[in-house]
Amino acid sequence: MTDQAHEPSTEQGARHPLRWRILGLLGLAQLMLILDVTVVAIALPHIEADLDLSRQAVTWTVSAYTLTFGGLMLLGGRAADLFGARRVVLAGLLIFTAASLVTGLAGAGGLLLAGRIAQGLGAALLSPSALSFVVSLFDGEERNKALGVWSALGGGGAALGVLLGGALTAGPGWPWVFYVNVPIGLAVAAALARMLPRRDVPRARGGLDLLGALLVTASSGSLIYAFIRAGDHGWLTAATGLLVVLAAVGYAAFVIRQRTAASPMMDVALLVRRTVATGTFLILVATALMIAVFFLGTFYFQHARGYGALRTGLLFLPVAAATMLGADLTGRAIARTGARPLAVVGPLVAAAGMALPALSMHPATVVAGTAIAGAGTGAMFVVASATALGRVAPHESGIASGIVSTFHEFGASIGAAVISSVAAASLVGDTLDGFTDGFVLAAIVAAVTAAAAAALTPGRPTSYNV
Repeated sequence: MTDQAHEPSTEQGARHPLRWRILGLLGLAQLMLILDVTVVAIALPHIEADLDLSRQAVTWTVSAYTLTFGGLMLLGGRAADLFGARRVVLAGLLIFTAASLVTGLAGAGGLLLAGRIAQGLGAALLSPSALSFVVSLFDGEERNKALGVWSALGGGGAALGVLLGGALTAGPGWPWVFYVNVPIGLAVAAALARMLPRRDVPRARGGLDLLGALLVTASSGSLIYAFIRAGDHGWLTAATGLLVVLAAVGYAAFVIRQRTAASPMMDVALLVRRTVATGTFLILVATALMIAVFFLGTFYFQHARGYGALRTGLLFLPVAAATMLGADLTGRAIARTGARPLAVVGPLVAAAGMALPALSMHPATVVAGTAIAGAGTGAMFVVASATALGRVAPHESGIASGIVSTFHEFGASIGAAVISSVAAASLVGDTLDGFTDGFVLAAIVAAVTAAAAAALTPGRPTSYNV
């Protein structure tokens, strides 16, 4: 079956009368996916204690979801282009909702991780197809505004997830950080089933590149495992080096596969296009920094200071407000200033924020520093999305959205793995040195990103073939 042709041309679709309502519903669905990274972060100490998890298993509670999410994202983007974004949005949302119920019921680490992997599968189908609708339903200046709203929901929602996680964990218990997705997911799915426009799907569909998806997921898994393992066994061990080499070989095999497969997941040339490459780099770093903020902050407040989950969540409220403010201001300014100045300012603000707790590990400086860093990462999300997606052709929107979302989740996986290992001394002991080292590393990465963005981000005007 194919989707019926109920939607007119892209130009008409940009004036779809329900486009802003659809954006709101898709944004709510995306919010659940983003929340499921940070809402879990606040519950990690409680999950660790209740299920008797090791530090590595705790880290995999975040990384298993984001790795599956990111590793299958290109497959989700390809599926949206082949089978219709409407079908893939609804399928992904229902899978994610069912998996959330299973994860909440988990009584052991194995079932918890299995549920997180299933959540990642649903998210991988949902996110790129939803973003594809955002790109296709809006055009011109409206598209920039819509992407700004999308980025603000993602960045601000990530911070709000910690607040929600604190309230749920302190109240009915950590399983409810997963259960809460069930009624929301069902309600959003019912509304989207009525409102989403149908599109023509090309008759010559091709197929899904399952081998390519396996290669990129396994390679990323090898890299993430190397980072997580390094916290216990060292960064310069032979095993760590071998895992990194295996990841590099796997990525090379993925590129070869994309050049030779009859139905590749993506055109590799799109990934090396300057605008797309720069945007994906920025979103990877922005997400890694965001996860660093939540991971370090959550364990610092609960482990080092002994604060409860609700108090910890409330302390992240300034981060939520600052992240949304940074995204909103950037979305308003980018049309006037262009992407390059904001691509530099965002990481510099994040670096300044990370430096505060690195210099003084005190609850007040941690709150202030993470809020400032949140404003910087909020700006980075908007710049990254606008740079990578603002100039893609309509027929490339699905796979380009998949690329951006892939690097978003890989950034989360890498951020959790690296920060967990760098801060291992503080996560398993009583010292603050690990937390300090984590903030120092995050500040350095943000500063280096600002310098790279100055050189890489295209100036105005950009074109499709930059």
